[in-house]
Amino acid sequence: MAHYSRLHAIVLDVPADDHASTVSFWEGALGQPIPRVEKYPEFHGTLLAHQRMLFLAQRLGDGDPRVHLDIHTDDLAAEVARLEALGATRAGGGSGPWQVMRDPSGQVFCVVPDKPGTLNDDNAHRWD
Repeated sequence: MAHYSRLHAIVLDVPADDHASTVSFWEGALGQPIPRVEKYPEFHGTLLAHQRMLFLAQRLGDGDPRVHLDIHTDDLAAEVARLEALGATRAGGGSGPWQVMRDPSGQVFCVVPDKPGTLNDDNAHRWD
């Protein structure tokens, strides 16, 4: 089945003790506010100015700081299957409707369902 996907977000995974100072730093570095995301209070995020990329800082309950990428899709099952065929593996769930995965080298990334109708030929790759 045809579906769309695109790289949509850069996510900093930050230990809770460093979260506020990290958000403050990146607000200064990017020159724009990074407000708390109401639906997911462990996140602060913003669309980057002049780009179609989302920047998020995620407060971790535990774990080491890292950066991960989010791929958005209009068909979660199809995109996960496509990425598994390329060598990715499932790494467990998340605190939402997304799938946490690992690339062949072990790097974490997430596959996130996007709102219906959001992805199209102008802003995403169509997979037939």
